[in-house]
Amino acid sequence: STVQPHEKRRRMEEKSPYEEKVKEFKDEFMKEAEELLREFFPRKVLQLNDLLKSETFSELHDFSSMRAEVPPVGVADGEGGGGPANKKRKLKEMEAEEKSEVSPRAIPTNRKIGEVIAVLKPEIRTLITTCNKMKVWIQLLIPRIEDGNNFGVSIQEDTLSEVTRLEGDTSSFLDHVSRYYVARGKLASKLLKYPTVEDYRIALDELDEKQYVALRLTLCEMRNIYSGLHDMIMKNLEKIKTPRTQRVESMY
Repeated sequence: STVQPHEKRRRMEEKSPYEEKVKEFKDEFMKEAEELLREFFPRKVLQLNDLLKSETFSELHDFSSMRAEVPPVGVADGEGGGGPANKKRKLKEMEAEEKSEVSPRAIPTNRKIGEVIAVLKPEIRTLITTCNKMKVWIQLLIPRIEDGNNFGVSIQEDTLSEVTRLEGDTSSFLDHVSRYYVARGKLASKLLKYPTVEDYRIALDELDEKQYVALRLTLCEMRNIYSGLHDMIMKNLEKIKTPRTQRVESMY
């Protein structure tokens, strides 16, 4: 059956039972986002700046202390002769390795780099979540589309684009960590396979040093993101929160 126009209008005017709850959610979310902007952002800038000055992230850090303890790797398979006595000794070594939880030929992970990563990963996740909240906050502040008087809306859109970009950049920090472990695993396997090649051992140390520098730069970049984002939004806060003035709106 055909629905009459007045019936359609009545249905459209009826409030959904969830509408009030959604409004409460939005109001609470907006309040939380503004508290993040005014209190959490400045606090994080100071906290990360203090962390950069700590001994763990000191710019004058002694890289020799960051090197992993790589034990001497045994003679590679196929070297040292193939006599019965040598084969018997190798068989005993293999049996001993199978019984132990960690092979004596295993190359351990760099625990000091691991400790630095353990400090940074929660900070990365926090920044991603914070950027996401700022993004939703700005989206909720964007008014309906109208002709004219869109200068404030353009400021909102520019800020939203920047927050979205920073959220993506921060997410990529986690990819860098996984890529480091993959690259290190490949180098470690090469060192196990060719224990007499000193270059692989040096390359392993160089990779750890490079990763430490990258982690410190990541922390520095996160501090700068909090600082820059806070500065940009606070400078344009009036236009972001009220993109269209009442005086101009009353003219239409």
